[in-house]
Amino acid sequence: MTATDIDRIRSFNRFYTARLGLLARHYLGTGRSLTELRVLIEIAGDAGISARDLARRLDLDEGYLSRVIAGFLRDGWVARHPVPGDKRRYNLTLTVAGQAVAEDLVARARADLTARLADIPPPALAAAAEALSRAERLLTPPDPDAVTFRDIAVGDAGWLIQRHGELYARDEGFDASFEPLVAEILTAFLRAHDPATERAFIATRGPDRLGSIFCVQSGEPGVAKLRLFFLEPEARGLGLGQRLIDACIGFARGAGYRRMVLWTHESHRAACALYAKNGFEMTMRKPVRSFGVDLVEQSWQIAL
Repeated sequence: MTATDIDRIRSFNRFYTARLGLLARHYLGTGRSLTELRVLIEIAGDAGISARDLARRLDLDEGYLSRVIAGFLRDGWVARHPVPGDKRRYNLTLTVAGQAVAEDLVARARADLTARLADIPPPALAAAAEALSRAERLLTPPDPDAVTFRDIAVGDAGWLIQRHGELYARDEGFDASFEPLVAEILTAFLRAHDPATERAFIATRGPDRLGSIFCVQSGEPGVAKLRLFFLEPEARGLGLGQRLIDACIGFARGAGYRRMVLWTHESHRAACALYAKNGFEMTMRKPVRSFGVDLVEQSWQIAL
């Protein structure tokens, strides 16, 4: 992450804390700070959570959290339950009074936010909500097990054309002539692929597309072709590339292919390292001028 990235995140942090009124001493006119009310809402959403786990989740000092909880106990909002076998720990739940306070707080927060954003058109609000959901997913530590593979669906071709064009232009200086090549590959696949012998794997996490790989016929009997192996930048380094290659090779073997070939460029060092690791052998290397830059084309193959 660059200093510019950090400053952009800090800038948004300053913007939204002011826009949503989060800097007020007493949040939503409750006489309580935002931090105190956040603690209450967390207990409401996770009844029985321990004070230690709550401090860890909210990144709060345990001493400070203890004082907040003591205040809730005095107000009759929270009940404390000892953890069996550990006298130093206790779990927290809301009382009936505390639940009523939490429900009122949610209603107030929704009304306040609705009023603050009343000047924003609904389509823009929907787009902002989706963008914030995506930001939350991106800022959550990656879980490789949350990534699933599916077949190509509506909108995937457009995404692949756009992202290939954008990232190859940014990272390798490719010009606009690269996008038609990607479009031609996808058009041919979508118009006439045989599901028994050709397959697209689209890697997703929730609604986010993270990568792709295609197994298609090469035109030579018994020979499959690996195409459109792609990973979004945020999905790299998680082992997802290996999983995609495993899926592609596994499908090719199951479909009865005897050999798989691919075409790539020497500059794709991470991908080439994966090909070599998985048993592919380079069969051709040739300097060329393509897509507005000087490249070294490579052909690879593997016996299945």
